[in-house]
Amino acid sequence: AGVKRLTTETGAGQWGSALAMACAFFELELKVYMVRASYEQKPYRRILMETWGARCVPSPSPDTEAGRRVLAEHPDSPGSLGIAISEAVEDAATREDTKYSLGSVLNHVLLHQTVIGQEAQKQFELAGTYPDVIFGCVGGGSNFAGLAFPFVREKLQGRDIRIVAVEPTACPSLTRGAYTFDFGDTGRMTPLMKMHTLGHTFVPAAIHAGGLRYHGMAPLVSLLYEQGIIEALALPQNAVFEGAVLFARAEGIVPAPESAHAVRAAIDEARRCAETGEEKTILIGLSGHGHFDLGAYEAYLAGRLEDYEHPEEEIRKALAALPQVGT
Repeated sequence: AGVKRLTTETGAGQWGSALAMACAFFELELKVYMVRASYEQKPYRRILMETWGARCVPSPSPDTEAGRRVLAEHPDSPGSLGIAISEAVEDAATREDTKYSLGSVLNHVLLHQTVIGQEAQKQFELAGTYPDVIFGCVGGGSNFAGLAFPFVREKLQGRDIRIVAVEPTACPSLTRGAYTFDFGDTGRMTPLMKMHTLGHTFVPAAIHAGGLRYHGMAPLVSLLYEQGIIEALALPQNAVFEGAVLFARAEGIVPAPESAHAVRAAIDEARRCAETGEEKTILIGLSGHGHFDLGAYEAYLAGRLEDYEHPEEEIRKALAALPQVGT
């Protein structure tokens, strides 16, 4: 009854936008800590949140101790979802009238989003077919889980289906991270979770897929990958945008940079099928439009987009800072 205000983090801004709209409906104050790289790359997302009444600041910010620590060491930090989570949690913890609202990673968020996969199953029933392979982009894991988990149930019951999580080479938590206990945020304010992680101090390059710039992975998604139930692959930025442009010109839909990871992986799979003569039904998690990402498309079309693969030395350095558990 005393809650008048919420705080949250957002990367690309979809979650922040959704919560801003909800808070407007329920007359709640909202402060959004938006990862700085996305804050600068996607100004219209910020404006959308502010239109609904939220206050949106770039993270790391001078508003919290967690943000000030990062800025003192790295004044030009592009930020990360891990840093933004630290700031939002700290903000909520220091005010009696505020609660923190999480947008990804934890079980309740993943399961809430499974309506996506359930609706997809209903659509396949109407079409009279079923997917042979599913591709979804993956950052913290909630959007991917929302699509994939209802199909995981079918896979565990014996259905032959591949489920593939697609991440950026700039933030390869599944394909190059360690499966161990780590904090969900940079400031070490969250509980420890067993997950695939690049280390809570890891800050990815400022790629345009802002929603995928998270050091860890949802524990449930991590466990499925560890058990071999799902697969994972990492793609570079230019290849992703090449696929996105091809998709836009074929389908008339401009995908978000995050979604474009799944799109590119599906295109590659379709091309392999064309070469081998296989027939496959492919399901793509088209998780968002790219109307607020046209600056990224402009950079790609002008040849200014750079690929980035995080150096192994930097990953080892971040993993060295993992908490020691059970020793």
